Amino acid sequence: MSKKKVVSSSRKQQRSTGVQWNFPLTKTNFLYFGAALGVIIIGYLLMATGITSDPQKHLETWANSMAIVVAPTLLVIAYCILIPLAIMKSEKAPSVE
Repeated sequence: MSKKKVVSSSRKQQRSTGVQWNFPLTKTNFLYFGAALGVIIIGYLLMATGITSDPQKHLETWANSMAIVVAPTLLVIAYCILIPLAIMKSEKAPSVE
């Protein structure tokens, strides 16, 4: 009978202390994600400037440097640099003295 009391008291201690789990992403990570999302949206909007349904303007619109050079560059920066940076960026742990 005394064994049951010990077991129940240890369960109460586990419940009261709980398991602490720290979410690995911080506010800084989400700010980087937001910046990456903004750059992606701007990149796709700039790429859309080269789209036209008028066949006579087809060659003129793709001569647009924003649609040919700037938009793909922004998308590559966002997908290959900003999103991985947002995932891997970590806050420095405070030093314990």
